[in-house]
Amino acid sequence: MRLPDLEGWAIFASVVEHRSFSGAAEAIGLSKATVSKAITRLEAHIGTSLFNRTSRRLSLTTTGKALAEHAHRILGEARAAEEAAHDSTSALAGLVRVSAPMSFGLLHVAPVIADFIAAHPALEIDLHLSDALIDIVAEGIDIALRIGDLPDSSLRARRLGPIPTHIVAAPAYLARHGRPTHPAQLGEHVCFAYTNASGPWRFTGPRGEEVAVRPAGSFRSNSGDAMLPALRAGLGIATLPDFFVGADLAAGRLEAVLTDWRGPPIALHLMTPPSPLRPRRVEMLVNHLTATLTGVCQTKI
Repeated sequence: MRLPDLEGWAIFASVVEHRSFSGAAEAIGLSKATVSKAITRLEAHIGTSLFNRTSRRLSLTTTGKALAEHAHRILGEARAAEEAAHDSTSALAGLVRVSAPMSFGLLHVAPVIADFIAAHPALEIDLHLSDALIDIVAEGIDIALRIGDLPDSSLRARRLGPIPTHIVAAPAYLARHGRPTHPAQLGEHVCFAYTNASGPWRFTGPRGEEVAVRPAGSFRSNSGDAMLPALRAGLGIATLPDFFVGADLAAGRLEAVLTDWRGPPIALHLMTPPSPLRPRRVEMLVNHLTATLTGVCQTKI
């Protein structure tokens, strides 16, 4: 039986990650010609093209896109196996790439990362903060923190805890427009849409009744932080996670309404690529994030 071209798959994963033959060659210390020959050899072996090549652009074919995750998994497992063979008592070193939502990352993840770096100064951490969903395998992310319901995925997921949400408005807004007592009344109010949670607002009442409302308003954003100035100014109502509005609720700048009604439960999840093998530095940071962020998620105002 012919063995798989493991080197070819690893080089393919690097080309996908760096989006060019020359970038991959520089990253892995090979010549561009060697990288090109490896891809050509791999394409000949599987009998189809992995890339569409032009003089100005390199893009994945449909087959290439389908095989990219497999290639990244092969490369990741090989790296993890090599690192597992090293002395487990050696100091943590190397790069860990972490992805987290922008606001939650600034508030909770960045301080945790700082503590971890202080304890392991030989470690490198690349923290990517964005509210956009990314393909963590294709982007070479080791750990991703995500908030909300998770779609079906081959990724490994660990639920760290629930995140409370609140329907909030400023006292000035409620004084002018009245306080809604039922979700159906939100249709009469100016509602700000948090576009990371698209679709109607869904609520469950104290007796288990369910209501869906499609609010209308003059402002929508993919950033809860961007909505706060308009909320504080008394210009509308929004439903947002606790980490956005908890401080304003505690200070009285915002008030919670419809407190007998619950929105869909959301939670913080820690995601990693599908392979069970991972470097010790990644495993250590996973454990550290789990230990510190689980308590944060359980905090309520």
